[in-house]
Amino acid sequence: MVENVYSPPALLFNRHLETIYPSLLRKVTFRKPTRERIETPDDDFLDLDWYRQGSSRCVIISHGLEGNSQRSYVLGMARAFFNEGFDVLAWNYRGCSGEMNRQLRFYHSGATDDLHTVVTHASRHYPELYLVGFSLGGNLTLKYLGEGRAPEAVRRAVGISVPLNLHTSCLAISKPSNWIYSQRFLRSLSAKVRAKPGLSKVVDVGKLNTLRTLFEFDDHFTGPLHGFKGAIDYYNRCSSIHSLPGITIPTLILNALNDPFLSEDCYPATSNSKLILDYPARGGHVGFARFDRNNIYWSEMKALSFINAV
Repeated sequence: MVENVYSPPALLFNRHLETIYPSLLRKVTFRKPTRERIETPDDDFLDLDWYRQGSSRCVIISHGLEGNSQRSYVLGMARAFFNEGFDVLAWNYRGCSGEMNRQLRFYHSGATDDLHTVVTHASRHYPELYLVGFSLGGNLTLKYLGEGRAPEAVRRAVGISVPLNLHTSCLAISKPSNWIYSQRFLRSLSAKVRAKPGLSKVVDVGKLNTLRTLFEFDDHFTGPLHGFKGAIDYYNRCSSIHSLPGITIPTLILNALNDPFLSEDCYPATSNSKLILDYPARGGHVGFARFDRNNIYWSEMKALSFINAV
């Protein structure tokens, strides 16, 4: 039985520790997945990690910005659901599986076409599908559900630490108190741009040396590379807050009020009865750590409880 109110361990006494500890220090022991590579409609590929045990129910997990299917938060969620009898599919966005993707495009917060490719692929094998998305993956999941094209097999969804408003959340993560996070993301994203063959033909790669913020990166690279006029256009068209009214399946949004990455806009009210909004006071960003012998985090217990309620 999951506790209704999250209470962090005493050791994690502020939002930064609640965010950093799970990301850098948590170790999750889980079985080795079976990797499958599938083709996309535009002649690219996506790498999927499967954990199968013959279930008729499958959970699809979408990771966060510059994450991958082997991050501790993904493995923790995968293990929790697998131990409850579910099959699990954790997928990697373009360029996140350890091999650069073929096309000039990368992934981004609104790339629901790739999520749809993964969900459609899985729906051929499972009558029941459930979606769990972290951070960017949460935005992707909610936007996808709001578009109304998910197959009927998709029954419930969970979004954790979701930047519902991409613009104001970008401003939040760029505050001086969050410098260590934003610079880490900026370095990782810039390295991928430098490693991509042929990219200099469509964008000015030399600008990487002058970028100081994630907004500037999105304005010069993410936006133009993916068909947007710039960062503002990208944020406006891809923020999942606009998609909430269109969601028609039970969906839990779990955003901690002390999340250093999220703006005030990421805690909206809604008249959509399908949405369950849970805004605990503590938790950090993709945190919700618990110290116990089972190494199961509070967010994993919440997701299990919500999805099992079907």
